[in-house]
Amino acid sequence: MNTSDKIFVAGHRGLAGSAIVRALQKAGFKNLVLKTHEELDLLDAKAVSDFFSKERPEYVFLAAAHVGGIAANNAYPADLIYENLVIETSVIHSAHEYKVKKLLFLGSSCMYPRLAEQPMKEESLLTGPLEPSNKPYAVAKIAGVVMCQSFNKQYGDNFIAVMPANLYGPNDDFDLQTSHVVAALIRKFHEAKQSGVADITLWGTGAARREFLHADDLGEAVLFLMNTYNDPAIINIGTGEDVTIKALAETIQKIVGFTGEIRWDSEKPDGAPRKVVDVSKIHALGWRHAVALPEGLRDAYEWYRGNNSRR
Repeated sequence: MNTSDKIFVAGHRGLAGSAIVRALQKAGFKNLVLKTHEELDLLDAKAVSDFFSKERPEYVFLAAAHVGGIAANNAYPADLIYENLVIETSVIHSAHEYKVKKLLFLGSSCMYPRLAEQPMKEESLLTGPLEPSNKPYAVAKIAGVVMCQSFNKQYGDNFIAVMPANLYGPNDDFDLQTSHVVAALIRKFHEAKQSGVADITLWGTGAARREFLHADDLGEAVLFLMNTYNDPAIINIGTGEDVTIKALAETIQKIVGFTGEIRWDSEKPDGAPRKVVDVSKIHALGWRHAVALPEGLRDAYEWYRGNNSRR
């Protein structure tokens, strides 16, 4: 990409999309097309087509999605599969119709089988049953990947798909009904500290293992891949390192400064027992993450304090 190329970042105000915008701006890209939901409803296929017809972006980062943690997946499975399928089909088809030079689609590590061999290699996709707690979302994301590959195969479109590990960082969703684990823990510990309670109850056993990627690392990685990777085969983006949810919670507890006790509600689900992606493929291309987890968690907490709380 040249710094003057017209680039559309779909979902630019979200966790992933905003990180992509920061990476592009840091690299000197100035011709960015950024539309809020009010300006462009990605669930309206005609509006999306009209947008592409008028703006004619040369490159597209498809980061827009309806996302959520275990609670959201349990409560809104129909919304998650429907809205993600509509967003993907609208944007990917319009990118084909209006001859976008290249599109990068953000998948999710939850697309891999629940009991995939760890760390999860790209070849594991579609080799086993999905984790039931996020199956609708995962199926929609798998459809987006297959759609990119299908347009590539039939029409020669340069549409690539990446699989990021669990993301966290600035512009995360801190709503306890829809948030992922890092944001949920930051808010819960912060509010527990403010209220002075003696203990806090968290879902599950704490034994599940997860990998966490700072959003700024994702932004740098997708910019790197947009410039260097042209293979229809999916590619993982992550750290290759995982921690237990218990260890994650204890780290956030220390960062926030909550001195009470952590209790675990084992009646609530843990989700998949372990999720860490194999990053040998992207490492071989020359990219590695830069933000260590403790550093990234402190950054995420400071962002939360400055933007989402009474401090």
